[in-house]
Amino acid sequence: MATKQDYYELLGVSKTGTDEEMKKAYRKLAKKYHPDKNPGNKEAEEKFKLISEAYAVLSNPEKRKQYDQFGMGGFQQRYSQEDIFSGFNVGDLFRDLGFGGGDIFSMFGGQRGRQAGRPGGRQRQQGYDFGDYITKEQHRTKDLDLSYELEIPFMDSIHGAEKRISFATNKGTEEVNVKIPKGITTGKKLKLQGKGHTDDRTGRRGDLYIIIKVGEHPFFKRIGNDLHVSKEIKLTDALLGTVVEVPSIHGPKRVTIPPGAKKVRLKGLGVPDTDADQYVEVTINIPKKITEKQKALLEELRKEGL
Repeated sequence: MATKQDYYELLGVSKTGTDEEMKKAYRKLAKKYHPDKNPGNKEAEEKFKLISEAYAVLSNPEKRKQYDQFGMGGFQQRYSQEDIFSGFNVGDLFRDLGFGGGDIFSMFGGQRGRQAGRPGGRQRQQGYDFGDYITKEQHRTKDLDLSYELEIPFMDSIHGAEKRISFATNKGTEEVNVKIPKGITTGKKLKLQGKGHTDDRTGRRGDLYIIIKVGEHPFFKRIGNDLHVSKEIKLTDALLGTVVEVPSIHGPKRVTIPPGAKKVRLKGLGVPDTDADQYVEVTINIPKKITEKQKALLEELRKEGL
């Protein structure tokens, strides 16, 4: 089976090769390895897949730029097989070579059409459905995907973090660093392309999906991108107003509680890089027992209509 290698090497062109040189090289190789010319030859079929993938990338200016910048590994983390062949059409080229027409999504798989042979002879299939091939590969790759639940501390979900995890694949145990973006919430998935199980037949790898679970915090509660904390104050402070200290994700803050306030808004102190706020939920401590002096004072307040 052909081994995946540098796209330029696959086509036999230099990194400074022109579009016309790319096309000429692919045309020559496609004519040699096309499945219609190599029926039942798995090695030729695999080679044809690889050179088609290489040409699909190098014939597209944006994809070629990305490939030159990031190399094979970085490029494949950014582009799936479907992305690579999106918009790739070599139907005219194949017709010129005497193979089945149509776009690139008409190879490797389903029947493109039939060509009659001599009278009484067998008909042979013409063309290969690349679309069917990619679909099968994608389906197979999905079967190779892995899921990993990662529980992170509340503050890591707010500020972002980097975690190193260990996970098992069908080729053994691997480790990888996972970047946790700021503001992530429970249930969100992070995709690490090419970190799943490996298909022994093709060498393709599935993806690793990191499912985030955010741990609870002792006093912060997140609602959307807003943060909420509770603050208990005395009855007299609730009636007269007070100044208290409350936690925030940036450290303690002194907050003025107006008389009778049930909630105080701290503008801009929600999840970073959003327009969210922090809210102080005010609760009143009602004592279960009071002294005789406190009782007498409250009786005086009641007489005053309070």
